[in-house]
Amino acid sequence: MASALLNNPTYQLQPSAEQVALQTNYITNFNFLNQYLPDTYEKEFERYGNRTIASFLRMVGAEMPSNSDQIKWAEQGRLHIKYTNCTSGAAAGSNTATFTVFDSGVTSVAIRAGQTVMIQNNATGIYNKAIVTGTPAGTTFNVAYYEATGQAFAVSTQCTVFIYGSEFKKGTNGMVGSLESEDEIFSNKPIIIKDKYAVNGSDMAQIGWVEVTTENGATGYLWYLKSEHETRLRFEDYLETAMIEAVPAENNSGAAAVLGGNGQGGSEGIFYVVNSRGNVWGGGTPTTLGDWDTIVSRLDKQGAIEENALFVNRGLSFDIDNMLATLNGYAVSGASNSASYGLFDNDIDMALNLGFTGFRRGYDFYKSDWKYLNDPTMRGGLNTTAATATGTITGLLVPAGSTSVYDQILGKNAKRPFLHVRYRASEAEDRRYKTWITGSAGGAQTSDLDAMEVNFLSERCVCTLGANNFVLFRFG
Repeated sequence: MASALLNNPTYQLQPSAEQVALQTNYITNFNFLNQYLPDTYEKEFERYGNRTIASFLRMVGAEMPSNSDQIKWAEQGRLHIKYTNCTSGAAAGSNTATFTVFDSGVTSVAIRAGQTVMIQNNATGIYNKAIVTGTPAGTTFNVAYYEATGQAFAVSTQCTVFIYGSEFKKGTNGMVGSLESEDEIFSNKPIIIKDKYAVNGSDMAQIGWVEVTTENGATGYLWYLKSEHETRLRFEDYLETAMIEAVPAENNSGAAAVLGGNGQGGSEGIFYVVNSRGNVWGGGTPTTLGDWDTIVSRLDKQGAIEENALFVNRGLSFDIDNMLATLNGYAVSGASNSASYGLFDNDIDMALNLGFTGFRRGYDFYKSDWKYLNDPTMRGGLNTTAATATGTITGLLVPAGSTSVYDQILGKNAKRPFLHVRYRASEAEDRRYKTWITGSAGGAQTSDLDAMEVNFLSERCVCTLGANNFVLFRFG
């Protein structure tokens, strides 16, 4: 190959004797990066802005250590007694009746002789009031009606029964029996999250012409700095999104087999918990005041938390804005729209705010756009067409109150939010956020590998306390 180049030159070494525009006078294969020094922008342009999405749990959650593979907590049950699937064995007009409770999971009724109850027909709303005369069997109880007309509904009619007091004759003994409180026990288990970045020693010594930068402020002309920091940022995002999206591996599933067998894989993320034992709005976006009245009515039946935070995608955010604006004189369509969002001086230099940060309707609701639901590389990139969007999540209502829990660090009860991130830690090992370097480059001297490997690890789960106070907004 070298001799061929010497024997057959493809260009003329001597210039032509006169000024004639010959092909050999000019370079025809232009490569500007070789011929001329380019005018370069040394600094990267951040065309996607801040690309991280982790902020939700930092705003509404608390982190606490854990020493076990399983975390359990108890949540209070209802204080008062109510059964919603009861039937009477007596005919309409009877002065006394025997009721049987068919509510799921009920093996013995918490109703005692002498207590007074209200009994309502589930279909018509007609009701009786009665005094309990005895509890002959586990799921049955006898009543005597206060009304002279007797039972107001037919035999075997499905009814709701609740206790509202008690009444005893003069000179009688006290209440027979007592009630024992029962908590609902919930549990979750942590998952191990890992990532790694590797770069060889030669590339670490390579200088570049692009000045790189990342969201956490790292800058430099060494390209591996960018890759390492982006790996770190991506891992930190996954620490949050895993807590939001995690699901337990079902028995006999493929994931269970990979992760160690039945009961070994997965965890209960926020969406999973709220979807299974919280409140779900299946219409995607509540767009009218009547929709929100329905939500408020449901919250009344739960913990009735006074302040609630709404983390929503852009569509639900605009729907709430339009609903509130409509109540204040704005019409979505029409030529005579007036932006009467409030009292203001309509100055030409003024920036008109056409959005709302919150509203009060029975409770206080504070609205915040959730970047995770808008980001096209995360849930914001899923199909949100109404006809095919079954399961698409548009927002999450999080109670902004706090609950009392035992703090292992403080050694006493402390007020905590409803979301707790529990990470594995002890005196010997803290697995909240571990990072370490291996190899023989970049300061590491742990092996003969001519590279630097940056390892990331965390072991954690999220405990969603009082899931009955959360509302998940989704389609279908």
